Amino acid sequence: MRTLAPTLALLLLAGCYNDSATYYADSTQEHRLTVRRQQDYFWSEEGRFTLMAARMPDCQRAIPLGELPLEDTNLELFSDGNNRWSLRSGKQVWHVDTQTCALLSDEGAATGQKLGDFKAEIDQFSFIEAPEAAAPAN
Repeated sequence: MRTLAPTLALLLLAGCYNDSATYYADSTQEHRLTVRRQQDYFWSEEGRFTLMAARMPDCQRAIPLGELPLEDTNLELFSDGNNRWSLRSGKQVWHVDTQTCALLSDEGAATGQKLGDFKAEIDQFSFIEAPEAAAPAN
């Protein structure tokens, strides 16, 4: 009975969401942007979102995006080229550079070509490529 109480307490504190979605910037899969969502407690309606920026072997950094709703959250991804990216969720924007491996700013407008969306839904978290990003350039 003594081991049952701590086990039950741990189960109550365990989160339900702990998943991620990835955008691959090149065919080597060594240059990628991954967004993670984590729910600390099962009763929380918001979770911690983190951008994992990687351009191996020179860049690997975790950039906290803050607390966002666990479900029905959309993070739009844009590219300026030259390893510069913008992520937008509502009015919040993060500007990231994978050349210098830095968060440049968390203000201003998203810039560049839209590449797609990181979509957080009830049962899945995925990256959906924008239709115009999938079309070959002429």
